[in-house]
Amino acid sequence: MTTPFRDDAPLAPPAGCPAHGADTPGTDTPALGIPRPAGPADAEPGSDLPCLDELPVAELRRLYGPEAEADPSGLYEKLRAEYGEVAPVLLHGDLPAWLVLGHSANLTVMRTPSRFSRDSRRWRAFQEGRVGADSPLMPVIAWQPLCVFADGAEHRRLRGAVTDGLNGTDRRGVRRFVTRYTAELVEEFGPAGEAELVSRFAEHLPMLVMTQLVGMPEEYGPRLVEAARDLMKGTETAIASNEHVVAALRRLVERKRTDPGADLCTRLMQHEAALTDEEVLEHLRVVLLAANETTVNLIADTLKMILTDDRFRAHLSGGHMTVPDGLDQVLWDAPPMSLVAGRWATGDTLLGGQRIRAGDMLLLGLAAGNVDPIVRPDLAKPLHGNRSHLSFGSGPHECPGQDIGRAIAETGIDCLLTLLPDLRLAVPEEELTWTSAWLSRHLVALPVEFTPRERQPAAPAPAATATPGVDGPPLPPAASAPWAGPTPVGPSPDPVAEPRRGWWARLVGWFRY
Repeated sequence: MTTPFRDDAPLAPPAGCPAHGADTPGTDTPALGIPRPAGPADAEPGSDLPCLDELPVAELRRLYGPEAEADPSGLYEKLRAEYGEVAPVLLHGDLPAWLVLGHSANLTVMRTPSRFSRDSRRWRAFQEGRVGADSPLMPVIAWQPLCVFADGAEHRRLRGAVTDGLNGTDRRGVRRFVTRYTAELVEEFGPAGEAELVSRFAEHLPMLVMTQLVGMPEEYGPRLVEAARDLMKGTETAIASNEHVVAALRRLVERKRTDPGADLCTRLMQHEAALTDEEVLEHLRVVLLAANETTVNLIADTLKMILTDDRFRAHLSGGHMTVPDGLDQVLWDAPPMSLVAGRWATGDTLLGGQRIRAGDMLLLGLAAGNVDPIVRPDLAKPLHGNRSHLSFGSGPHECPGQDIGRAIAETGIDCLLTLLPDLRLAVPEEELTWTSAWLSRHLVALPVEFTPRERQPAAPAPAATATPGVDGPPLPPAASAPWAGPTPVGPSPDPVAEPRRGWWARLVGWFRY
């Protein structure tokens, strides 16, 4: 199977071409002032190293399965000890790839798209027909017409629209939305004096806020929260949940064509990049789902640190540290995404002492790079205020919504601790558990106790003539009515009983609605 590249895809010179050898990035050449290693005059740098496909599969470690899921951090350190900055690994289907473990090596891959492209159609495994249509990798690495899979001029066009759209968001409006929805959620579980903060708080807040920022009617929020949770967890109804998200976004785009507003959807539709309706829909979906998944993890892990680290909690209470300090520490120690897949080599090169061939896949090891001994020789040393972590990426594909994600997490946690000042963990720390997959690690539950909080009197709803918190009056501090669970939005697909099969196989159609 072959997959054509875009017409503007950069072409790599043939390996060993004398006309290009002095300019090939990643090779040790006199043009860079670095002497070549001893050997034949015509020897290609790194030619004595084995390439990825020459390594015995039986000797490579898998990024899936019991070992990887039980202790991903331990696996990364075993790979670092054995291979250094860049290690060969196996993905689902035992397809080989390079895992980038070093902090510096990760930055090199992120910042040099001329060597490491985001266009997954370059993957040699695709071109050789080794990736089946039902591969669990497909939902993540199958090429789509999105800025995250584009390079060059097309990337600048699409990314520019998304960045400008997000930058147009009123940050004060974001914080007002967060304050409001935090109060609503606490209103629901506050009287009980106990709650499980992952499922009752962290998994709800980001999507409730993001639906408002993209311009959706308020009643869309609760149902989309449930759909996003269902979709990302890969349940039996994940496909139906994805269809619901797409259907809701289609209705939104149609509505904004005649009723524009101060929201992300409108800004994308009106941007000078002239995005099609399909491009608007696709990028809205990426923003919603990516922002939700990463911010859920950031909120949960930061709350866990605050509740289990006595020193940090004491400093926080005494005013010596802040919630942003906690976010910085968590972004170093527990990035919301452990891995990012991926990048694809545009030509033969060297990286971290490994021979990379054109078409090889590279996985960005964010979690591993953040604990690289070169940059963090003492993992116990606090890193408050240090934002040189890899959690939001770097280079042309750096996360465009990181400021909004941080604002949601920071404001939500701050408001929660204000409303429930004696919040405390309800179980011993050692009883907390995580689930791990090849891309991320999730805190399963965070049970807490606190002094029961009486329900507050209902506040009047904001005027319906403006977008609350953005182009209208400030949002009320408490919900006008308790949240009563998911609210259907239009014709939502009902879960239909189907023959049981692997949920990853069901996810192949996510991005092909």
